[in-house]
Amino acid sequence: MVAGARIELFLPACQNLKEKRAIVKSIIGKLRSRFNLSVAEVAYQEQWQRTVIGIAAVANEISFLQNELQAAIRLVEIQPGVELIHAETEYYE
Repeated sequence: MVAGARIELFLPACQNLKEKRAIVKSIIGKLRSRFNLSVAEVAYQEQWQRTVIGIAAVANEISFLQNELQAAIRLVEIQPGVELIHAETEYYE
């Protein structure tokens, strides 16, 4: 099983790309270390207050993937200075 998630975020406190990249790098690092996921910023790299983070995971059970991605999305939601705009997940066999 393969799962993917796309998380769109608004970063209202960011005043420049340096601040944005610090927040995004922190989120990506936390997701990679806590959940062992493949994570990258996939859109809006040059906009200060908006980003999309893509996540991919592989496992042998869909229930495990669902739990992992939901926990990852919750982790992103609770980060300071971050507002979740939209999150979507997809699963493939």
